[in-house]
Amino acid sequence: MLFKNKKFERRVSLQKDVRDSILSYCQMKHPNEGILILKGKSKNGEIDVSGLVIPPFSESGPTFAGFPHSFLPFDTSYVGIVHSHPSGSAEPSVTDLHNFFGLVSMIVQSPYDDDSIFAWDRNGNSIPISIL
Repeated sequence: MLFKNKKFERRVSLQKDVRDSILSYCQMKHPNEGILILKGKSKNGEIDVSGLVIPPFSESGPTFAGFPHSFLPFDTSYVGIVHSHPSGSAEPSVTDLHNFFGLVSMIVQSPYDDDSIFAWDRNGNSIPISIL
């Protein structure tokens, strides 16, 4: 076999100040969804999120949030997105999975406290999160 497919078990590490910024942004956007781009690094399945970007020309409402990807500058530090679910569910919808961006999609459920952030891969499988 020429190439081996290594299967990495993904994990997300989130800086505490980034977590606090995500929660504040979601609270500010409530009752609409909020959406942010996650910046960081990924190596061997370990995704380290160290920053956030407000996507240009983003739009949101009570049941949607999105942005046109064509307006994003090229940046290899984008590792995924995070958006809120004001309804209180942290499960990714079919639309969430079809609009997957990057390596991880994080969903923040209302009431936006420290235990309200969940991470998912593009297949809808849960990814463990640790706060640094």
